[in-house]
Amino acid sequence: MQGIAEPSVALIAVTKPGALQVRGLAQRLPRATVVVAAGHAALMDGLANQVIAYPGALSGRMAGLFSAFDQLVFFLSVGAVVRLIAPHLGSKYQDPGVLVIDSAARFVIPVLSGHVGGANAYAERLAALLGATAVITTASEGANTIAVDILGRELGWRLEAPKPNLTRVAARVVDGEAIALVQEAGARDWWSGPGPLPENIHLYSAVEAVDPDRYSGVLLVTRRAIPADLWQRLAGRLVVYRPPAGQP
Repeated sequence: MQGIAEPSVALIAVTKPGALQVRGLAQRLPRATVVVAAGHAALMDGLANQVIAYPGALSGRMAGLFSAFDQLVFFLSVGAVVRLIAPHLGSKYQDPGVLVIDSAARFVIPVLSGHVGGANAYAERLAALLGATAVITTASEGANTIAVDILGRELGWRLEAPKPNLTRVAARVVDGEAIALVQEAGARDWWSGPGPLPENIHLYSAVEAVDPDRYSGVLLVTRRAIPADLWQRLAGRLVVYRPPAGQP
């Protein structure tokens, strides 16, 4: 299984209680960057982490933080964080993961880019470090089913599909509609759910065996070229994954 690169992380606080929580977490994440109000910089003395002590309002730093880090972890209220990030939102394909941890470090909440941006996975990691609860609200996790937009990511699979296909098929997976998953190549240990594969996911070894009239979505793991007529025949329903060389 291919590893995933360690994300670049900023641990961010405005208040003194938040800064103290940041210090405790930073000691467990020495590669994370600490971002605190200048008035609380002395609380970070002795940390191995890079420390950015900002003067003035945090809002003036948000554009730079959005572009510099993969995961932004705030010790602030959800409402305050939403207001801070709102002017900088682009799309889930480019925004960093944004997470909020409450002042008592009881809950870790992915607010933005839970799937594609990796905030859900990072929330689980932080929750394990803190003895907290990760509050995951994305639909595929709630339904214990396939996350279409990140299937096989940890295996190095490359996604190939128009965005409308991704949106439609992901919704149909969560809704329990019949979905064909065709695996012609790639590693077989892609399912990591808490239990068996959902009953609405039907497995095939070749796309020719799939009756398109039976399925509202087709997930195709292959290295072969996709002919135009197949895209047309499965219009709006086809999502393709490309495994790297070296996998079966």
